[in-house]
Amino acid sequence: MTLKACKKEEKMDREFQKKFKFEGSINVLTQMMVDPAATEKRGGAKNLPLRRGEILDVIQFTNQEQILCRNSQRRYGYVPRAVMLPL
Repeated sequence: MTLKACKKEEKMDREFQKKFKFEGSINVLTQMMVDPAATEKRGGAKNLPLRRGEILDVIQFTNQEQILCRNSQRRYGYVPRAVMLPL
């Protein structure tokens, strides 16, 4: 990984922590897959855009309805638990 890419990731992580008021280090708890039968959704203010079959890193189980996740482009957001499947 180049120095430029590393700094870009650090900046994205800081922005995530500020936007979601997340304190502490960012640890991946597990990985889950978006249900292939789910409808694809565009992201919103704090929601992550969903693509069928996409593998997401779970950062935090926030409540009964949502999970805080990160996708392969290092974008963060909430995802409904109803469309997530364990790997």
